[in-house]
Amino acid sequence: MNLPADVQNIINVLESNGHEAYAVGGCVRDCILGKIPHDWDITTSALPEQVKALFSRTFDTGIEHGTVTVLMHGIGYEVTTYRVDGKYEDGRHPKEVTFTASLEEDLKRRDFTINAMAYNDSKGLVDLFGGKQDLDSGIIRAVGNPTERFTEDALRMLRALRFSAQLGFEIEHATYQAIKELAPTLERISAERIQVEMVKLVTSPHPEKIRDVYETGLTKIFFPEFDNMMECEQVNKHHMYTVGEHTIVAMGLAPADKVIRLTMMLHDIAKPVCKTTEENGQNHFKMHPVKGAEMARLVLRRLKFDNDTTDRVCNLVKNHDDRPEINQRNVRRMIIRVGQENFNDLLEVKKADCLAQSMYHREEKLAYIEELERVFGEIVAAGDCLKIKDLKINGKDLIEMGVPQGQRIGEVLKTIFDAVVENPSLNERETLLTMARDMLQ
Repeated sequence: MNLPADVQNIINVLESNGHEAYAVGGCVRDCILGKIPHDWDITTSALPEQVKALFSRTFDTGIEHGTVTVLMHGIGYEVTTYRVDGKYEDGRHPKEVTFTASLEEDLKRRDFTINAMAYNDSKGLVDLFGGKQDLDSGIIRAVGNPTERFTEDALRMLRALRFSAQLGFEIEHATYQAIKELAPTLERISAERIQVEMVKLVTSPHPEKIRDVYETGLTKIFFPEFDNMMECEQVNKHHMYTVGEHTIVAMGLAPADKVIRLTMMLHDIAKPVCKTTEENGQNHFKMHPVKGAEMARLVLRRLKFDNDTTDRVCNLVKNHDDRPEINQRNVRRMIIRVGQENFNDLLEVKKADCLAQSMYHREEKLAYIEELERVFGEIVAAGDCLKIKDLKINGKDLIEMGVPQGQRIGEVLKTIFDAVVENPSLNERETLLTMARDMLQ
């Protein structure tokens, strides 16, 4: 295992001053998997004040938990003293942390075997819990007793499923059973921490692992709408899955982009509440995109997503089923409604949605999306006016005509913009000035 020069240097300094030191956790796991680690964490027998005394540039990251960040060439490396966690009274944080001289004691408090390995060049790989074997076998297994690990920090249950999705691993039986038994305790965890894990799962190579989040009972705690989707049948010629299974398949067919994958997760969220059944047993879900945008916003706010992500996802959910007759005018209107910057995302959403439906009229549906994409490309290439600011006149021109500043300027520009959307050739400065004068007479 090749350690970066800075990491090797930190370990060497600590060892040469009589301390133990190892790279530990996810960076060791990633190296064994042949991946480039995002971060390098170092664990050591040295106490925080001893670490600070040995390096010229440090700052206290979590000094109460034994963590000091050492700066090397502008990069921060977290160096943490071996520790034993005290009793977890809230299912999130240890009441106190005790420093220890034992690497084994430090490793046994960690979540999963694949994250409980340490390495340095002098001792090689320290793997006390079979992490290397579990990596080779593709297994997520809790260190020691899984009930104890998940009782200490309930978020570890969702992390197990997230690692399963990122790595394509299966969860060991006892670990999986403990998640099912302790699922209700996830309610102690903050929405922000749940959001981080869900984004990593949703954008992973295996977003279908969200099915396990449902089957273990975790979605019931923070995303009960998904449970309703999983239990909602779609007796309809356009579909061959429940709403939930259609959603899972669609997620897997979409690009691994946060906004697109979240859209696929939420695009049919309103179907259970919009469902109606005809006398012949056929189901319909009228207005589900509009209601879905409202419900998606509630879910994203509950999970503390930022406004930009929330707005973009809700926009795509609202418009995912829009199918106007394709002509230049209609597509221009659609681009304006969705936003040019979001239109390629909408096309990806439509493709994934279509491919997760039944074969009924699939070729025609895909041909429609292809034609929509072609006309969108033509409109963009032609430089058609798609925003009021693209008009060849602006509010300053109207003020010079004598229009008082205020609401009337916006009204005139909106009327002119609507005319230009109908007929792009009108977007010439003199033509627009003439239109404005005529309106003002």
